[in-house]
Amino acid sequence: MTERDTARTLAHPELDEIRLEGVLHALSDPIRLSIVRELAASETELACSYFVLPVTKSTTTHHFRVLRESGVIRQCYRGTAKMSGLRSADLQALYPGLLDGVLTAAAAEEARLAKVPAAG
Repeated sequence: MTERDTARTLAHPELDEIRLEGVLHALSDPIRLSIVRELAASETELACSYFVLPVTKSTTTHHFRVLRESGVIRQCYRGTAKMSGLRSADLQALYPGLLDGVLTAAAAEEARLAKVPAAG
């Protein structure tokens, strides 16, 4: 491994370092939840540049860092792209049904809010 490769390696918590409160905190933000929903719907890892978010680039970077450091996603560099993937199997092993429940609830809320007429 070259010095450049080492500099581009991202830190991730080991399975025994992932904590429920960190996962719940990461999933509690609407932007981060939208990222997780996109990753869950994808068959493969997605580049960070794939996501179109209503925040600045630095805030986007922050959201991905929170997700990575809490153990919700895994990131790696492929060439110049930073790729992200959901740690579904790890989260299922630690907290059975949690991720599926959150994703189901988020979809139900989206459907419910879509039916609510706009005020005005």
